[in-house]
Amino acid sequence: MDAGPLVDRMLAGDRPALARLMTLVEGRAPSVPAIMSRIYPRTGRAHVIGITGPPGAGKSTLVDRLATHLRQAKKTVGIVAVDPSSPFSGGAVLGDRIRMQSHFLDPGVFIRSISTRGSHGGIPRATRDIVRLFDAFGMDVVLVETVGVGQTELDIMQLASSVVVVLVPEAGDAVQVMKAGLLEIADVFVVNKADREGADRLEQELLQMLSLRPLAPWTVPVLRTQARTGAGTEAVLAALDRHREAARGTKESEDTRRIGDVVDIIDEEVQRRLRAAFAADGDGVGPLLAAVRAGTLDPYSAAVRILADAGALGALLAKGTHG
Repeated sequence: MDAGPLVDRMLAGDRPALARLMTLVEGRAPSVPAIMSRIYPRTGRAHVIGITGPPGAGKSTLVDRLATHLRQAKKTVGIVAVDPSSPFSGGAVLGDRIRMQSHFLDPGVFIRSISTRGSHGGIPRATRDIVRLFDAFGMDVVLVETVGVGQTELDIMQLASSVVVVLVPEAGDAVQVMKAGLLEIADVFVVNKADREGADRLEQELLQMLSLRPLAPWTVPVLRTQARTGAGTEAVLAALDRHREAARGTKESEDTRRIGDVVDIIDEEVQRRLRAAFAADGDGVGPLLAAVRAGTLDPYSAAVRILADAGALGALLAKGTHG
């Protein structure tokens, strides 16, 4: 399939074309590298905001409120809502679309729910490319809501320009925040459902932990919200605007994030092609794979031989180009 005309339509503002390209990206169609190569020069302008936190913290409600404020400010918004995979179909359960239905008819908002498909850390592989499609489409802000908090979710730092960590008073001891590495990834902490018992304690514990961090150009704020009523959500958006301006003033930090993002793109694409090649049992490595299956060669030695043999590696990657 030649996706060129589809890309042209998307870049001209065609929403159905954008939706179709997202479907191709999520399905890892063979045309994905060509699609992303076309749009990549048009990326880097949107403010990408990651919203993470434990299940039940009110992330979707907060995203909904932030989108409302952004639209009132005449900004266009793309929302990537990462849903847990359905145990039956493997697809997203679409809970976030239901919770954000107030924006369905707004032409300035585009919501895309995607499935985790068993990925670790709440960030499916397709998320990065969908964010870039939103960026190239011209969205001013892209909100990425992840499925939960875990040790491996630190990759949200590479994806988002700003990261909001949402917690609730009943989420447990603030020590868990440190265990999950959230002190390192948060640009803004939000204590949601702040009308509940324990909000004061959680806020003070977060402030105490943050005070032990080395001095940095950006001071991470701890904000209290009641996302269901909208209380405090405008302050979150104001803090995110300040963070973006502060980040622009620290070019080294922004360059580091950008370089990390580029390295991740290369890493993901090489891995994708290698996986596709192995699935096709590519020419040049078939005998090695057969030897491993037969038990006459261990997989580590097979990997070393493939990497040491430029011809076999080239054949493998060529095979993966069509996978």
